[in-house]
Amino acid sequence: MRRNEAELPRDASYFIGHLRTLALELQAGVLNGIRATTMEELSAEVGDRGGDTIYRLDEHGESVLLDYCARWGAELPFMLVAEGLEKGQRIFPEGADPDGLAFTLIVDPIDGTRGLMYGKRSAWALFGVAPAPRGGAYPTLAGIGVALQAELPTVRAALADVVWAAQGEGAHGETHDLRTGEIAPFQPRPSRANTLVGGFSSISKFFPGAKVAAAELEEKLFLELLGLPPTESPQVFDDEYICSGGQLYELMVGHDRFLADLRPLLHTLNHDASHVIRIACHPYDLCTQLIAREAGVIVTDPFGLPLAAPLDTHSPVAWVGYANETLRHQIEPVLQRLLREMGAMP
Repeated sequence: MRRNEAELPRDASYFIGHLRTLALELQAGVLNGIRATTMEELSAEVGDRGGDTIYRLDEHGESVLLDYCARWGAELPFMLVAEGLEKGQRIFPEGADPDGLAFTLIVDPIDGTRGLMYGKRSAWALFGVAPAPRGGAYPTLAGIGVALQAELPTVRAALADVVWAAQGEGAHGETHDLRTGEIAPFQPRPSRANTLVGGFSSISKFFPGAKVAAAELEEKLFLELLGLPPTESPQVFDDEYICSGGQLYELMVGHDRFLADLRPLLHTLNHDASHVIRIACHPYDLCTQLIAREAGVIVTDPFGLPLAAPLDTHSPVAWVGYANETLRHQIEPVLQRLLREMGAMP
């Protein structure tokens, strides 16, 4: 297995086995919590820690995660990076030598909390394994060698997917029938379409703060790429999945053709008087981008470079995803030029 930045201490199958077990335990814990709790209780805010607002629903995922990490730490010492932790990290087992850790595990236990707690749409549990920090330096998104994400479905769902990848070994998936326990393997396949026409594509505009800039950029981009629509029928469809792991999944299974979350750039254009720091994507939201890339999706930063943010809970990350190289060649130069014209990038 090819690995960047440093070798992992065990082969990919070791980590995939642990991540799959952890993911399914977390899925069961979250579903049980949803079934036993009202929507009002699930959506209650319990704090603002580790880079994001924490809701009651998040605590169901956190408890499963920390319990499993305590057991895993008895095998190999490691650093956990996750939202909700004090300072965004914790070493397992407790008291282990920080200079003797075997690997880094970055996790978003529930990515897409808001959609799930209102029963609107699946959330995802996201996991990435990278080398251990050395000399005070964090590994980066580029250094993740194994990743897995598991669907956290609404209580009305009958099926849920799990997808995973190791560096250089392709992407793999399986669909779990929540009624019968049957598991069916599948191969994630991005869209091979050579045009955006007739498909789903969008620039994220989830929250106030960058909506106007994102919408204006999106309008200009699609108009320049596609021209005026010849009929009243829309050329491109928009689907706002407020979940970065869910967005990556939509790209890797062929549902979406182009997605961009450019909030860190677009927020700089909003010169309101409050000077409030607006929420953006964080490294834990994108810790499974390896799976999309191994499936054939092109995932880059706005400059066209690989994502390389440090594995922490606070660095803002802007990213772009193209279903295939043909679409990238069409979109990327126009997108970058429009961003420069807006003053969002040099």
